[in-house]
Amino acid sequence: MALLSIQDLTVHYFTRKGAVRAVEDVSVELEQDQTLGLIGESGCGKSTMVSALMRFVTPPGRIVSGKIVFKDRDIVPISDEEMRKLRGKEIAMVFQAAQNALNPVLTIGKQIVEEILEHENVTKEEAWDRAKNQLELVGLDRNRIKSYPHEFSGGMKQRVMIAIATACDPELLILDEPVTGLDVIVQRQLLVLITDLRAKIRLPIIFITHDLSVITETCDNVAVMYAGKIIEEASTIELYQEPMHPYSQLLISSYPSIKGEKRTLKSIPGAPPDLVELPTGCSFHPRCPYAMDICRKEEPMLQIMDGHRVACHLIK
Repeated sequence: MALLSIQDLTVHYFTRKGAVRAVEDVSVELEQDQTLGLIGESGCGKSTMVSALMRFVTPPGRIVSGKIVFKDRDIVPISDEEMRKLRGKEIAMVFQAAQNALNPVLTIGKQIVEEILEHENVTKEEAWDRAKNQLELVGLDRNRIKSYPHEFSGGMKQRVMIAIATACDPELLILDEPVTGLDVIVQRQLLVLITDLRAKIRLPIIFITHDLSVITETCDNVAVMYAGKIIEEASTIELYQEPMHPYSQLLISSYPSIKGEKRTLKSIPGAPPDLVELPTGCSFHPRCPYAMDICRKEEPMLQIMDGHRVACHLIK
């Protein structure tokens, strides 16, 4: 049984111009001890999908339809109070900009302790001891427990965010662009940390990123999103070795490889579509070098081929 099963999820933002179809009929599953990567250009629906999972979607946005089944329970219809109990305790999230997520007037220790006391039946002394252990878990000196966020570098702040997110031993961790904006050395250190944490506490992860190299190092499976939909999903190795969808192929060819011969990078022509006025047929056909008449008329359905899911008329 899957830990998480998102079924036909649709999320719209209602504006004067019309409904922005940010996520449309998305279905994906996450097994225990698995890491799922979500990739795609900005605006493709990755962050909206996990925002719906965390129940962070607020007006003018709305979960229009679908189910989010976590541990055999649909969390879409549950109350806000029930969802608050789940966040942090069972489902935790690390946001992209740690400097915005941390409270600048509270010590990092206080912020970790607040999370523990919110969800765990422990004394303050026990919470402070756990907070110090959390700092060590993410590679920080436990004696920095009373330091303030401004005393840390960007990479160290992100480590603090991971310490807060894992303080109550959640059963699912969501990482939304956790290494964006950091230099490559710090990025590498954080990726090693995430890999080590996964090995130590066997934590299922959903990893959102634009960096394709990050996916190869951290994820078991990859889901490619475009215009609010998943257009391909496969194991990480399979997707990189044999991408089936033209969009996936172009994404991979637009990213430099550190192995093999040097090659000319290819850019993806055009821009993602307006999510209020999507093109008919396949949403990618205006940018696709292989577009056929059927691509302009009929939307392709996701096909399953030996565990590899792809939505493309080219695949028979």
